Amino acid sequence: MTAWIGDLFRSDVGWNHLETLVDVPNRMAGTAGEREGAARTRGALDEFARDARLDEFAIQGWERGSTTIETPAGTADGIALPRSPADDVTGRFVDLGHGLPEDFEQTDVEDAIVMVSSDVPDWYDRFVHRKEKYYYAVRDGAAGFVFANHYEGCLPPTGSVGNADDPIGEIPAVGVSKEVGARLRRRFEGQMIHVAVEADVSDATSQNVHAELGPDTDEELLVTSHVDAHDIAEGAMDNGAGTAMVVEIARVLAEREDELDTRVHFVTYGAEEVGLVGSSHDAATRDRETVRAIVNIDGIVQARTLSVHTHGFDALGDAVTDLAEDFGHPVHTTPRQSTHSDHWPYVQWGVPGYHVTSETGDEGRGWGHTYGDTFDKLERRTFREQAVLLVELVRRLADDGFDVAHVSPDVIAAALEAEDEAEGLKVIGNWPY
Repeated sequence: MTAWIGDLFRSDVGWNHLETLVDVPNRMAGTAGEREGAARTRGALDEFARDARLDEFAIQGWERGSTTIETPAGTADGIALPRSPADDVTGRFVDLGHGLPEDFEQTDVEDAIVMVSSDVPDWYDRFVHRKEKYYYAVRDGAAGFVFANHYEGCLPPTGSVGNADDPIGEIPAVGVSKEVGARLRRRFEGQMIHVAVEADVSDATSQNVHAELGPDTDEELLVTSHVDAHDIAEGAMDNGAGTAMVVEIARVLAEREDELDTRVHFVTYGAEEVGLVGSSHDAATRDRETVRAIVNIDGIVQARTLSVHTHGFDALGDAVTDLAEDFGHPVHTTPRQSTHSDHWPYVQWGVPGYHVTSETGDEGRGWGHTYGDTFDKLERRTFREQAVLLVELVRRLADDGFDVAHVSPDVIAAALEAEDEAEGLKVIGNWPY
């Protein structure tokens, strides 16, 4: 019964696919590199699953140009945030610290260039996403936005702005390292600085990768990741490892296909990093009532213990608790809503879903969304351990004995309100209700 575990610990299929993905020079949404990553993933899934295919869709393309930050003492280093408009602005420099909602309420930022940190304080009751901070700045009339990393290492952070209705943001946005941010804060508060972003904005296409295993049932279990990555790094953690895990799960379950009672539908999305575009396209064209649950894998292997958001679905939480007990291996769970990965276009409408990531002991991204997101920081042992748990989780969820009910979107909306997440989604422009 457990021979598959020993086989998995000797397998290099998923790990080799991760290495294949990180060696593609640039997997940014809408680029030739993203398409190559998707095509390589389709080929890998085709070895084990049926009907491996690409589904193309249109997106707003954005390619990085030069970024300039000019201060009274010279230039400072930074990079544009994806989907920043190509623009140049001058304004007084205002540091808003963490950039919490109350920081904006208490400070006049009209016509200013506003800097906020990428973290939130330990005492604050929720995570405030980059986009939320950006759209507070837009709402309050700022001229420009500076996003400062809170991790040391001279690493400017990236991460997109814009939303589904307006894919290109309204004011220029740049990322700076913790060290540059500290220098700007110390020397130029209240002084005039200049920010200029160059970018190529054009029509583009992306694609989702699909493949299937198990019986051809009307109901299906989605096992997902995203194949795109930011253009400044290899995208090993975010999310090459997740896509490699989808391939490894498919490989193992292909040998156990007769144990699946429900169709398992693998999807690796495109264009996640620019606003969940691939998963939103898929959710809009799928009968969501036929989806038993979605297992979305995004941010694994960067730490040894898996962490899952269960979005208030008790049956999903119980399944993970039972799995951890059966394998004697810790898995961290939280029932709260998690709105910034590819499960969300389904979960927001009441589809049961997991966001599977790693327990880093920190709400920040670590090396993610920086030049430091590279292959050398991940361990093959961790990949294999997490693969064992995820293979078995998917198999159990696909069993006829597993039951989890959809909920009304009103239930999800109420949870967002109760968890103080609604305000952020509304200011970003992503409130769907």
